[in-house]
Amino acid sequence: MKKIDVLSINGEKVKDITLNKDVFGITPNDTVLYDAIKLSQNATRQGTASVKGRSDVSGGGRKPWRQKGTGRARQGSIRAPHWYHGAVAFGQQFKNYTTKMNRKERRLALKSALSYKVLDKELIILDDLKLKSNKTKDMKNILNNLKAERNVLVVVDELTDEIILATRNLDYVLLLEASEINTLDVVSADVLIATEAAVKTIEEALA
Repeated sequence: MKKIDVLSINGEKVKDITLNKDVFGITPNDTVLYDAIKLSQNATRQGTASVKGRSDVSGGGRKPWRQKGTGRARQGSIRAPHWYHGAVAFGQQFKNYTTKMNRKERRLALKSALSYKVLDKELIILDDLKLKSNKTKDMKNILNNLKAERNVLVVVDELTDEIILATRNLDYVLLLEASEINTLDVVSADVLIATEAAVKTIEEALA
């Protein structure tokens, strides 16, 4: 696999690094990638939509009028779906949207997402990300140096108080440890910034 630049927080090239081709250089599997994204999205759905059917609506215990002889259409209950204050026909009930995916497919989906970042040149590797202060403007300056100005995923090997505090007010930045990285967050980001140590951790976990 070809080498990729390792940058400093000033956006200057420090050295080259060769990524593991079994993690960052595979042929992406779009089907598995799609399934993994749907899995993550479905996990966030509550599925609590619920409406009342005929057995749930109060009232309507007797026939509103006799079957024949009134000149009106026959009716069995004032709580039928076509009546005002009636029940809902074929209404939504609680539904569990959770789907399953085996571990091998999950790993393949994540590797596919990471490989797409390399192919699309949306991966930036830093030699290190240690901040001397916890000020938001310092982190913003770093992102500006890296030309990452919107929808950024920052992955570090270990979270520190300085990094957490410096990024929490930036609504376009998502901060994760390498052990927490997942397919949906990688795909959703326009730019993936990872430290060299985080890349090594990801490679060890997925290779």
